[in-house]
Amino acid sequence: MIGFASYLMFFLTITAILAIAVLGLNLQWGNAGIFNGGVVAFFGIGAYVMIILGGPVRAGEFGGFQVVWPIALLGGAAAAGALAYIVGLATTRLRHDYLAIATFGVAVAMEAFVRNATYLSGGAKGIRGFERPLEEAIGNPFLYNVFFLVLVVVALAVVYAGLSRLVASPYGRLLRAIREDETAAKALGKNPARVRLEAFIIGAVIMGLAGGLYATFYAFISPQDLAPILTFQIWAMLIVGGAGNNRGAVLGTFVVWGCWVASGFGLASFAPPHIQIYAGTIQYILIGLIIVIALLLRPRGLLPEQLQITTRTTSGFPGRTNQKLQN
Repeated sequence: MIGFASYLMFFLTITAILAIAVLGLNLQWGNAGIFNGGVVAFFGIGAYVMIILGGPVRAGEFGGFQVVWPIALLGGAAAAGALAYIVGLATTRLRHDYLAIATFGVAVAMEAFVRNATYLSGGAKGIRGFERPLEEAIGNPFLYNVFFLVLVVVALAVVYAGLSRLVASPYGRLLRAIREDETAAKALGKNPARVRLEAFIIGAVIMGLAGGLYATFYAFISPQDLAPILTFQIWAMLIVGGAGNNRGAVLGTFVVWGCWVASGFGLASFAPPHIQIYAGTIQYILIGLIIVIALLLRPRGLLPEQLQITTRTTSGFPGRTNQKLQN
């Protein structure tokens, strides 16, 4: 029973961390129409910078500043934002397909950089040995996992509430206006390039925050954690859940990650040995099938974006009603 509870907490913790990254992507794509094909780059820099700032001294390697954990975590998120500013200046003016290719190139470059910059990132072996916050004070590993799960869920709730307020504000309506018709937004005196860059940076900061939490949970980060499949998984979670809807983004994370974990368990437990060696490939196919089925049956996701209509109330002030877009 304890083993099942421990695994359930592990599953929920990873799901909550991924949901934070999916919410960041939802702001970029679901609300601003920015096709970020390099999610893992911002996730990864948040993880590496957090563990470099807050980790212990490592012989022959840069870092080990032992900064207090919340500051190190925010430092990782800020580094992701700084990278997004540099990348965004050059890419957010591109069309969707070119933007996707450019940002995917950033992710590949990031993975190659951390794999070869041994002095900075530990190279292929990665960085391990991070002291997790309050782990010694709590002592019991089971109780610590409960504590960390609560911590991650609180972080997810804060990000969710903040983004929900943002997209419901006039700024959120501006994002959607630019997403739908950039020319019309320009005609109204708006600056789409600046607004798209801002949304790109905010989304990247959230992805960096998720990366920092991920590295904290594992007390380890390596180039293998920055494989392109992570970007693919996060996109699948958003597509299945419903782009433009924060609740859909969180629900899609649970559905896709649940299918991923369940398929891995099923293949490892019941598949013949000569099939198990292809387990990774089969899981990729499974995620592809889930996306295809979702697009056929629910092209706008399990929880579609709600169409917001501004109306004038009897008091003379504008009101707002929501309508679900048809699948």
